Amino acid sequence: MKTNAENKPNVLFILDDQHRFDYLGCMGADFVRTPNIDRLAERGMLFTRCTSNSPLCVPARISLATGMQPARLGLVDNSHVLSPDLPTLYQRFRDNDYRVHCVGKLDLNKPDHYNGRYGDRPQAYRWGFTHPEECEGKSHAGSSPTPIGPYTHYLEERGMLTTFYQDYRNRGKKKGFDNWYHDSALPTEAFEDCYIGRRAAEWIDRVPDDFPWFSFVSFVGPHSPFDPPTEYAERYRNAEMPAAAIPTDSRPDWVRRRFETGDKQAIEGARRQYCAAIEAIDDQIGDILAALERRGMMDNTYILFSSDHGEMIGDHGAFGKTMAYEASAHVPLIVAGPGIAGGRVSDALIELIDLNATAGELAGLAPAAPMDSLSFAGLLRGERDAHRSEAISSGKFYRSIRNDRYKLIDNIGDMKELFNLTDDPYELHNLAESEPELVRQLSAQLEERFAAAKRPL
Repeated sequence: MKTNAENKPNVLFILDDQHRFDYLGCMGADFVRTPNIDRLAERGMLFTRCTSNSPLCVPARISLATGMQPARLGLVDNSHVLSPDLPTLYQRFRDNDYRVHCVGKLDLNKPDHYNGRYGDRPQAYRWGFTHPEECEGKSHAGSSPTPIGPYTHYLEERGMLTTFYQDYRNRGKKKGFDNWYHDSALPTEAFEDCYIGRRAAEWIDRVPDDFPWFSFVSFVGPHSPFDPPTEYAERYRNAEMPAAAIPTDSRPDWVRRRFETGDKQAIEGARRQYCAAIEAIDDQIGDILAALERRGMMDNTYILFSSDHGEMIGDHGAFGKTMAYEASAHVPLIVAGPGIAGGRVSDALIELIDLNATAGELAGLAPAAPMDSLSFAGLLRGERDAHRSEAISSGKFYRSIRNDRYKLIDNIGDMKELFNLTDDPYELHNLAESEPELVRQLSAQLEERFAAAKRPL
């Protein structure tokens, strides 16, 4: 019988949804508890500067799956569907004799609202999953009074779907911001991220060890609405939160239109709930790591943790993502596993798509077809310290480029913004007018990067 000990390593890829980079204990946040993620950072390497190639769910996730820049694929919003002509990371693992599992949100075909009774619609197999359990996203799950995937079937079987559906309908009806951050109507065990974490741990507990496996665990939180179970919300009910960063400089028209509130109480309340949702996810990650330990698989499993994009949560007066600012585009990243020395911190510039090539190289897969993703496995092995000289990101209204010190945002049809991220990490002071030569240099680099993303590979 073949066993993992004699063959390839396992890969556990944990992605949560809308988790900004600085809301982790290991990133210096003392206002949120993330002991299990912090333990993962102690076991491996923490990256402090990872950029989402497009801070919106569908573009980020299709780009990650394919290793292609959003500009190459024309990805700008959530209406896109992963083309069947594009090879994926998941197919590569499948074609190299891996069991390929997923549980949670995929967002590779968001316009199709039915995920299948067990989250195993035929498309999931085409994308490369051999053991799929594709769950509904948060708002997706709350949009239907009847089941549309495995999680809403689970709620219906327990008599909770109507309660959940009515709660989300009521959130949409209310004016103001209280709909963003009141507690879940569900008990802790029925909360979707708890369901996803439990299902992930159960799969690891029972997966045979005759073939290696790749498991993509994709939590639906801490995405809005910020509705953690009351058990977690109570832990933060009166907690002190960092103040929102509100710039006084002028901003592009599309950014000014996004200004939703400067209400300190509303922002603080949302931030408390956001932290509570993160702690709920952290507990689930602890249960998943415990399952690895029970199976004796910890030493032969690479673990990657990141998020598809961040969350403004009051910074610049905005909520949500799709913005070039750090709170939206900067995501957490930790990698641990065999041969990766623990307790190291890297400030190398990484793009989220780089996890595609990196996961493949760590598992010893043959090189993929040409793609924009660049492996940083050499960083993990201690062979080098640097990766990219700059990182790019794009959305419907902007393109951006950042290097070790500066970020340039080219707002389409509007002003340019230049920030010194070393001196001004919250991007409060636009230097574009006072630093025209730097704007020119970075603009030329930005144009070249985006032109390269449209040339044949």
